[in-house]
Order: sequence, then C-alpha cells, then structure tokens
Amino acid sequence: MSANLTAHPPTPPAGPVRTSSSLLRRLPAATDVVTPLLAGAVFLFIWEMLVHYFQVSRFILPAPSAIFAKLVADFPLLLKALAFTASITLGAFIAAVLSGIAVGVLITQNRTIERILWPYAVALQVTPMVAIAPLVVIWVGLNKVWLGLLVLAWIVAFFPMLSNTAVGMKSADHGLRNVFSLYKATRWQRFRYLQLPSALPFILAGVRISSGLSVIGAVVAEFVAGSGSATGLAWIIVESGTMLDIARMFAALFMLSTFGLLIWLVMGMVQNRLLSRWHESEVVQEG
Repeated sequence: MSANLTAHPPTPPAGPVRTSSSLLRRLPAATDVVTPLLAGAVFLFIWEMLVHYFQVSRFILPAPSAIFAKLVADFPLLLKALAFTASITLGAFIAAVLSGIAVGVLITQNRTIERILWPYAVALQVTPMVAIAPLVVIWVGLNKVWLGLLVLAWIVAFFPMLSNTAVGMKSADHGLRNVFSLYKATRWQRFRYLQLPSALPFILAGVRISSGLSVIGAVVAEFVAGSGSATGLAWIIVESGTMLDIARMFAALFMLSTFGLLIWLVMGMVQNRLLSRWHESEVVQEG
C-alpha cells in the first residue's frame, strides 16, 4: 500500500506586511517639519504677548498681528517687489553656477590657466561690493540699473561655485587615478568617469551655498546701488524705514526670508535626489 504525498507550496500572504519600523522611518521627516513650525509659533506667541504687556511702540517693534495685517494690506506691492528681487536673484544664481563650474573645470585642466585666473578670482571675491557698486552702475548705464544689480549679485555668488568645483575636481581618489593611468585613459575619460563624479558632491554643495548668497547679493546690491525705476524688496525696506513704517519693514523681511528659505530647500532636495543613492553625505542610515 502506497501513500501519495503531495507537497503544497506555502500560501503567500494576502498583502504586504506593514512593519512598525517602516512606519517609524517616516517620523523623522515629519518631525523635521513640525518641530520648527511649533517653535516658530511659540516664538510669535511670546512676541505678541510681550509687545502688548510692555506696550511697546509700533515704531520700535510691532506685534506679529500688526505685521500680518500690513502684509495682507500691502501684499500686491510686496509681491511686485519680490518679483523684481527674485528675477535679479535667479539671474545671478544661474550665471554664477554656469560660470563657476566652467571656470572651475578649466583651471583644473591646465596649471598655467589656474595660476593666471585664480588670483583675480580671489581679488574679485574679497573686494567689498560697496566699493565697486558705483563703478558697475556707471559702466552699465543709469538706464540699466537692473543689469548692474545682476552683476553685483553674481560677484557675490560666483566664488563659492568656482572654489567648490575646483576642489571637487582635484578630490578624485589617487588609487583610481593610478588605475586610469594604468589603462591609459584619455583626458575626456578621466574627466567624465573620474573627476566629474568625484566633484559632483562639491559642486552641489557650492550650488546650495550660492543659492543663498545670490539672495544676499541681490539685496545688498539694491541697498548700495538702488533699483532704478523698479522697486525691489530692499528698496521697500529702506523706504519703510525712512517713513517709520516698521510693520511693512518686517513684512518685506518676512517675504525675503521666505523666498531665500524656499530656494535653499529646493537646492537641498536636488542635492539629496542626485546623491542619496551613492554618496555617504546623503545616504540615510537605518537603525
């Protein structure tokens, strides 16, 4: 008598098993957003209470509620000013990224070019903007003040891109350099497969730094050179200070800070997107 034994494969689970660890991974991201917002709300609440308790004059320190009311009342004017400042910022930022990467790559490919260009790049960086702003405005013409602002903001944002690119291009592992030499790689192959991947984290860090400096450069340039026929946020701040409209000054500062923070966060997302799969600086450690 024989028995027929049939092996049945195990029944697969009906759906994915949701572990507690997978749910907990989302908590740090949520905490990173909620914690600063809660801290900001508490700070604004304390600010509001102290202003009312000590009866601080609105000409010295307005309450957050007064600043919000001014922001709503003057929103069209502030939005137009933000558009002008943003156009200068983004133009200078793009120009700084493109020129910084190009010059940074160039000087690392030829030692003679590096010796020629590097001292002038450093001199451009350390020269105070206040000293060269009048010259730049005169050179571009009083009817093209926006172009002068663009040049001044570019000067501020350019050097971090140049410096980070140059350092990154020189940071390739020496062992890999020897391997490329052993296999007689061409200069293009070295650049594409060795130097550029090694430089990418440095370049992206420079992009993020330059994004913030381009905002600072645009605002400082407008402070020292004016804004011509247009009105940017920096000019709104100066005008409001002259008129003792402190609430509008804070409203303009809020819009300016929010814009700068937005650029910084977007560049951080780009950096994380490009590096998270392979570079240690952006790899999320589990456990």
